[in-house]
Amino acid sequence: MDQDQVLDEFRDAGALLEGHFKLSSGLHSPVYLQSARVLMDPARAEKLCNAFAQILRAKGVDVDLVVSPAMGGVIVGYEVARQIGVPGIFTERVDGEFALRRGFEIPQGARILMMEDIITTGLSSRECIKTITEWGGNVVAAGCLINRSGGRAEVGAPVIALATIDAPTYKPEEVPESLKAIPAIKPGSRGLKS
Repeated sequence: MDQDQVLDEFRDAGALLEGHFKLSSGLHSPVYLQSARVLMDPARAEKLCNAFAQILRAKGVDVDLVVSPAMGGVIVGYEVARQIGVPGIFTERVDGEFALRRGFEIPQGARILMMEDIITTGLSSRECIKTITEWGGNVVAAGCLINRSGGRAEVGAPVIALATIDAPTYKPEEVPESLKAIPAIKPGSRGLKS
Protein backbone atom coordinates (compact mmCIF):
# COMPACT_ATOMS: atom_id res chain seq x y z
CA MET A 1 0.00 0.00 0.00
CA ASP A 2 1.60 3.27 -1.04
CA GLN A 3 1.11 6.70 0.50
CA ASP A 4 -1.53 7.78 -2.03
CA GLN A 5 -3.57 4.65 -1.31
CA VAL A 6 -3.39 5.35 2.43
CA LEU A 7 -4.57 8.91 1.93
CA ASP A 8 -7.34 7.66 -0.38
CA GLU A 9 -8.59 5.43 2.46
CA PHE A 10 -8.79 8.54 4.67
CA ARG A 11 -10.54 10.54 1.92
CA ASP A 12 -13.01 7.73 1.19
CA ALA A 13 -13.89 7.55 4.89
CA GLY A 14 -14.45 11.32 5.07
CA ALA A 15 -11.47 11.52 7.41
CA LEU A 16 -9.14 13.87 5.50
CA LEU A 17 -10.67 17.28 6.05
CA GLU A 18 -9.75 20.76 4.87
CA GLY A 19 -10.77 24.02 6.52
CA HIS A 20 -9.57 25.67 9.75
CA PHE A 21 -9.03 23.36 12.68
CA LYS A 22 -7.83 23.87 16.23
CA LEU A 23 -5.93 20.68 17.03
CA SER A 24 -5.87 19.06 20.46
CA SER A 25 -2.30 20.38 20.79
CA GLY A 26 -3.69 23.94 20.61
CA LEU A 27 -2.10 24.48 17.20
CA HIS A 28 -4.15 25.49 14.16
CA SER A 29 -4.09 23.76 10.77
CA PRO A 30 -5.89 23.82 7.42
CA VAL A 31 -5.81 19.98 7.43
CA TYR A 32 -7.40 17.56 9.89
CA LEU A 33 -7.14 13.77 9.93
CA GLN A 34 -10.01 12.12 11.80
CA SER A 35 -8.63 8.61 12.22
CA ALA A 36 -11.72 7.49 14.16
CA ARG A 37 -13.68 7.77 10.89
CA VAL A 38 -11.19 5.45 9.19
CA LEU A 39 -10.92 2.98 12.05
CA MET A 40 -14.68 2.67 12.61
CA ASP A 41 -14.76 0.38 9.55
CA PRO A 42 -13.18 -2.92 10.69
CA ALA A 43 -12.25 -3.93 7.12
CA ARG A 44 -10.53 -0.60 6.47
CA ALA A 45 -8.74 -0.73 9.86
CA GLU A 46 -7.56 -4.26 9.10
CA LYS A 47 -6.33 -3.23 5.64
CA LEU A 48 -4.33 -0.24 6.93
CA CYS A 49 -2.89 -2.08 9.92
CA ASN A 50 -1.96 -5.08 7.79
CA ALA A 51 -0.04 -2.72 5.48
CA PHE A 52 1.71 -1.27 8.52
CA ALA A 53 2.55 -4.77 9.81
CA GLN A 54 4.10 -5.59 6.42
CA ILE A 55 6.38 -2.55 6.77
CA LEU A 56 7.44 -3.72 10.25
CA ARG A 57 8.27 -7.17 8.93
CA ALA A 58 10.16 -5.73 5.93
CA LYS A 59 12.24 -3.57 8.29
CA GLY A 60 12.93 -6.55 10.56
CA VAL A 61 11.33 -4.88 13.58
CA ASP A 62 10.61 -7.56 16.16
CA VAL A 63 8.47 -6.68 19.18
CA ASP A 64 7.02 -8.41 22.21
CA LEU A 65 4.22 -5.94 22.91
CA VAL A 66 2.35 -3.03 21.34
CA VAL A 67 1.54 -0.10 23.64
CA SER A 68 -0.67 2.76 22.52
CA PRO A 69 -1.80 6.03 24.04
CA ALA A 70 -5.55 6.29 24.67
CA MET A 71 -7.72 7.36 23.11
CA GLY A 72 -6.63 7.69 19.49
CA GLY A 73 -4.15 4.83 19.53
CA VAL A 74 -6.32 2.13 21.12
CA ILE A 75 -7.94 0.70 17.98
CA VAL A 76 -4.88 0.99 15.74
CA GLY A 77 -2.64 -0.45 18.48
CA TYR A 78 -4.96 -3.41 19.01
CA GLU A 79 -5.21 -4.15 15.29
CA VAL A 80 -1.46 -3.87 14.66
CA ALA A 81 -0.85 -6.16 17.65
CA ARG A 82 -3.33 -8.65 16.19
CA GLN A 83 -1.65 -8.47 12.79
CA ILE A 84 1.82 -9.20 14.20
CA GLY A 85 0.66 -11.74 16.78
CA VAL A 86 1.60 -10.02 20.04
CA PRO A 87 -0.45 -8.57 22.91
CA GLY A 88 -1.58 -4.95 22.72
CA ILE A 89 -2.22 -2.68 25.71
CA PHE A 90 -2.76 1.03 26.16
CA THR A 91 -1.88 3.88 28.46
CA GLU A 92 -4.49 6.37 29.58
CA ARG A 93 -4.45 9.74 31.23
CA VAL A 94 -4.70 9.86 35.00
CA ASP A 95 -4.52 13.37 36.44
CA GLY A 96 -3.19 14.60 33.09
CA GLU A 97 -0.37 12.04 32.73
CA PHE A 98 -0.26 8.68 30.97
CA ALA A 99 -0.34 5.62 33.20
CA LEU A 100 -0.96 1.90 32.91
CA ARG A 101 -4.23 0.76 34.46
CA ARG A 102 -6.59 -2.22 34.13
CA GLY A 103 -3.92 -4.63 35.34
CA PHE A 104 -1.65 -3.92 32.36
CA GLU A 105 2.07 -4.43 32.91
CA ILE A 106 5.20 -4.14 30.81
CA PRO A 107 7.80 -6.85 31.40
CA GLN A 108 11.34 -5.59 32.09
CA GLY A 109 13.29 -5.25 28.85
CA ALA A 110 10.29 -6.06 26.62
CA ARG A 111 10.70 -4.83 23.05
CA ILE A 112 7.87 -2.39 22.53
CA LEU A 113 6.19 -0.84 19.51
CA MET A 114 4.51 2.38 20.62
CA MET A 115 1.64 2.69 18.13
CA GLU A 116 -0.31 5.89 17.42
CA ASP A 117 -2.94 6.78 14.88
CA ILE A 118 -1.58 10.21 13.87
CA ILE A 119 1.63 12.01 14.87
CA THR A 120 1.46 15.80 14.73
CA THR A 121 3.77 17.31 17.36
CA GLY A 122 4.73 13.97 18.89
CA LEU A 123 3.60 15.00 22.39
CA SER A 124 1.30 12.02 23.05
CA SER A 125 3.93 9.66 21.64
CA ARG A 126 6.66 11.12 23.87
CA GLU A 127 4.40 10.90 26.93
CA CYS A 128 3.47 7.29 26.13
CA ILE A 129 7.12 6.36 25.54
CA LYS A 130 8.04 7.94 28.89
CA THR A 131 5.50 5.70 30.64
CA ILE A 132 6.79 2.64 28.79
CA THR A 133 10.40 3.30 29.75
CA GLU A 134 9.45 4.02 33.37
CA TRP A 135 8.03 0.48 33.42
CA GLY A 136 11.30 -0.89 32.03
CA GLY A 137 10.18 -1.39 28.44
CA ASN A 138 12.52 -0.89 25.48
CA VAL A 139 10.77 1.14 22.76
CA VAL A 140 12.26 -0.15 19.51
CA ALA A 141 9.96 1.89 17.25
CA ALA A 142 7.16 4.44 17.29
CA GLY A 143 4.54 3.63 14.68
CA CYS A 144 1.68 5.63 13.22
CA LEU A 145 -0.71 5.47 10.33
CA ILE A 146 0.08 9.04 9.31
CA ASN A 147 2.93 11.28 10.38
CA ARG A 148 1.53 14.71 9.55
CA SER A 149 4.68 16.52 10.72
CA GLY A 150 6.52 15.84 7.47
CA GLY A 151 8.81 13.60 9.52
CA ARG A 152 9.99 16.43 11.79
CA ALA A 153 8.29 15.38 15.04
CA GLU A 154 10.79 13.91 17.49
CA VAL A 155 9.25 11.27 19.73
CA GLY A 156 12.27 9.57 21.31
CA ALA A 157 12.29 6.46 19.11
CA PRO A 158 12.61 5.72 15.38
CA VAL A 159 9.30 6.59 13.69
CA ILE A 160 7.71 4.23 11.19
CA ALA A 161 4.73 5.72 9.35
CA LEU A 162 2.38 4.18 6.84
CA ALA A 163 2.22 7.64 5.22
CA THR A 164 3.97 10.95 5.85
CA ILE A 165 2.50 14.30 4.89
CA ASP A 166 3.55 17.84 5.64
CA ALA A 167 0.35 19.38 7.00
CA PRO A 168 1.11 22.90 8.21
CA THR A 169 0.44 23.83 11.81
CA TYR A 170 0.47 27.28 13.37
CA LYS A 171 0.63 28.66 16.88
CA PRO A 172 -2.53 30.69 17.63
CA GLU A 173 -0.65 33.97 17.31
CA GLU A 174 0.87 32.92 13.95
CA VAL A 175 -2.28 31.82 12.08
CA PRO A 176 -2.17 33.32 8.56
CA GLU A 177 -4.87 35.85 7.64
CA SER A 178 -6.30 33.51 4.98
CA LEU A 179 -6.90 30.86 7.67
CA LYS A 180 -8.19 33.38 10.24
CA ALA A 181 -10.97 34.23 7.75
CA ILE A 182 -12.39 30.71 8.26
CA PRO A 183 -14.05 29.91 11.62
CA ALA A 184 -11.96 27.36 13.56
CA ILE A 185 -13.47 23.95 14.26
CA LYS A 186 -12.20 22.03 17.31
CA PRO A 187 -12.65 18.33 16.51
CA GLY A 188 -9.86 17.00 18.77
CA SER A 189 -10.14 14.63 21.68
CA ARG A 190 -8.71 16.57 24.65
CA GLY A 191 -11.79 18.29 25.94
CA LEU A 192 -12.36 20.36 22.81
CA LYS A 193 -15.82 20.60 21.33
CA SER A 194 -16.85 21.49 17.82
